[in-house]
Amino acid sequence: MKFSHLKKNKVSMVDISKKKLTNRTARAKLTINFSEKSFKKILNSNSPKGEIYNTARSAGIFAAKKTSELIPLCHNLPITYIDIDFKIDKTTLSIEILSEVKTQFSTGVEMEALTACSVAGLVIYDMCKSLDKKIVMTELKLLFKKGGKSGTFEND
Repeated sequence: MKFSHLKKNKVSMVDISKKKLTNRTARAKLTINFSEKSFKKILNSNSPKGEIYNTARSAGIFAAKKTSELIPLCHNLPITYIDIDFKIDKTTLSIEILSEVKTQFSTGVEMEALTACSVAGLVIYDMCKSLDKKIVMTELKLLFKKGGKSGTFEND
């Protein structure tokens, strides 16, 4: 197996200069699990640090735009769209963070979608940690990607 980021055993950024510009989309998710007591307080908007969703959404958007500054071999992309949404599941006491990122470029936006979910999740943890130190973030994963030579990938 050949690794695209290694040349002669040296880490190298992939050369995308000859790749075509195409529309690319990636969607990712992260699940955050809470105790019943803390989950009820969060549902009633009782986080000690205030409203969590718009703060987490803003941080996730900012993080997606800064992915190339956080991940050393990621290219700086002209992101054309970012959406972050939250799905509350009362039966599992969890919040699912869903991100979608789009660009028209020569490389994909998977890392940006994953980074958006990660940072949004960390913000929710930070804003709720005084309620519950046992908050668990799980199942960070790429759900979907479209565009480029590898085509469409689905991981639902």
